[in-house]
Amino acid sequence: MNTKGHCYPKAIILQAVYFKLRFTLSYRDVEEIMKMRGIAVDHATIQRWVFKFTPMIESQMTKRKNRVGASWRMDETDIKGKGIWCYLYRAVDKWSNTVDFLLTRRRQRMSAQTFLIKAIKNNCRPTVINIDKSGSNTSAMRFYNKRSFSNIKIRQCKYLNNIVEQDHRFIKWRIQNGLGF
Repeated sequence: MNTKGHCYPKAIILQAVYFKLRFTLSYRDVEEIMKMRGIAVDHATIQRWVFKFTPMIESQMTKRKNRVGASWRMDETDIKGKGIWCYLYRAVDKWSNTVDFLLTRRRQRMSAQTFLIKAIKNNCRPTVINIDKSGSNTSAMRFYNKRSFSNIKIRQCKYLNNIVEQDHRFIKWRIQNGLGF
């Protein structure tokens, strides 16, 4: 990460960006925390740092991410964020490690297909994906298998999908209590 040309050292910039991204604070709250640590920085500057350095931090994090298993559980749930109903597609491996997620406005085959392609691109290709009776997930996986000449096994057993189904409660609780997504 290149911080050349900035008035502050790399460690201070990363600390401010970390506070913003990790603890869902406002930019003014991060400004206040930095001021308590003896660093006078404006909230608008912190906002520019977040916009500039978040993609770089994300690329570094994906390099360090632990590998996920070859058996995935995939599901979607509806959530309301900022007054708009959306669908959250999520996948976890059989040890409950998050594979990937995608937030979309619609629940259809193209959304499920976009999520599946993104998850496979960011991780290894799974051997088995367990899903519920969702028609959009099933058709997206069949389309992916046909398009990429792969043979990912589609398994529809609701009891194996309990890992991801139970985790939806935590996500909805977090969003409803104002912590944000």
